[in-house]
Amino acid sequence: MEHTEGQKLKEELFNSHKTGWEGMTEEIRNAVFKFAEEYMDYLNTSKTEKEIVKNSKDILVKNGFVDLLEKEELKTGDKVFFVNRARTIYAAVIGENALEDGIRMVAAHGDSPRIDLKPKPLYEDSGLGLFKTHYYGGIKKYQWTNIPLSMHATFVKSNGEKKEVVIGEDENDPIFTISDLLPHLASGQMDRKLKDGVQGEELNIVAGSMPYEDEKVSEQIKLNLLKLLYDKYGIKEVDFMSSEIEFVPAFKAKSLGLDKSMVAAYGQDDKVCCYTALRGILDIGTPKNTAVCVLTDKEEIGFCGVTGMESRTFEYFLTEVLNKAGQNRPNALEKLLHHSKVISADVDGAYDPTFPSSFDKMNSCFIGKGPTMVKYTGSRGKSGASEAPAEFVAEVRGIFEKNGVTYQSSELGKVDAGGGGTIAVVLANRGMSVIDCGVPVLSMHSPYEITSKFDVYQAYKAYEAFYRG
Repeated sequence: MEHTEGQKLKEELFNSHKTGWEGMTEEIRNAVFKFAEEYMDYLNTSKTEKEIVKNSKDILVKNGFVDLLEKEELKTGDKVFFVNRARTIYAAVIGENALEDGIRMVAAHGDSPRIDLKPKPLYEDSGLGLFKTHYYGGIKKYQWTNIPLSMHATFVKSNGEKKEVVIGEDENDPIFTISDLLPHLASGQMDRKLKDGVQGEELNIVAGSMPYEDEKVSEQIKLNLLKLLYDKYGIKEVDFMSSEIEFVPAFKAKSLGLDKSMVAAYGQDDKVCCYTALRGILDIGTPKNTAVCVLTDKEEIGFCGVTGMESRTFEYFLTEVLNKAGQNRPNALEKLLHHSKVISADVDGAYDPTFPSSFDKMNSCFIGKGPTMVKYTGSRGKSGASEAPAEFVAEVRGIFEKNGVTYQSSELGKVDAGGGGTIAVVLANRGMSVIDCGVPVLSMHSPYEITSKFDVYQAYKAYEAFYRG
């Protein structure tokens, strides 16, 4: 049936986004599902920021990248990486143009909300051994009770000896959990506001219950747990002080839905962008402008710290690249930053039809319609936002459209419903042109987040196209 003039005009002028699955060829569908399987394998071994860096480094090395510190000089086409304290990694492919002309960078973060232990965590009470905790990032605390948790720990002794400990990921490992009050006795708890249903000091992890066989010793359960750690890892109680012990959901990443069209997994904020940004830089050949992939730390608590995006180690990395490329001189770094173009690769909250009142449906992103461009974040009156200039938004749109990338645009929820921020503001403060662009996520910051396999694949295509320019 021939369309009317009005139908033709509407098709030409309206910004209508269909789901990416419509009209998809079998070849593309197979590519989407294959990429998703590889992504889920990455997730299952990369639950912490340190594991993200380790596994990403392994992937880079397998694809011809070498440690920047091992290179005396850099030339066009060289592929290098630099690791900042095992928690952040920068990767670069040296381009044809001078570094002062700017880099093209995609920056994601490998940290996710989790449960950390306090410096003095282990205690015994009423027949149980327990760990005291301090949660990391923005969580709904009640979601973290009565689920299987695994321990991912780094113990460092005063002599510098380091022990990496993972318990709960192997099928034969024990797991941990945080107990909650039974509903029969929870009338007082149920009267609390939802945000206080489980309080921070109630997030105590059950660690064991078997006492050490010596009636003359007090705290027998605590002693038995410490003996187990000492016998296997040589760890004493004082070693908890110089440790990083993270508890994360022991769930494996799985396909979701009868059609297997989605991924359910812990930590997809923002590991989905880590993986797609990493894969993108592997496939670009020699770009015109130097391409840089950054997988940073500490985004969930404000970009701070020596391994966060605010750290001047980022400038140290760029200065080393300038030095080894023989292009450093007064003001070179500032010129590089000023002319650089960046995607802050971070996820956005997908529209949830179960909770429509929190979203502006017209300006939300949707599962299955591609990565979303977010011109500004912040809260209320754009407080704390980095707003991308219209000219840069148009440039990125042009790159995506030229390369056949399916994308959408959005902002995070209703104006006064809340808000959030990304590393975009830190990069903008350095003088770089930056826009947020990432994968829509359902149940963000929960122990089991949801993404669309189509969106994951399109994010990879988007970042790869952006690196090329």
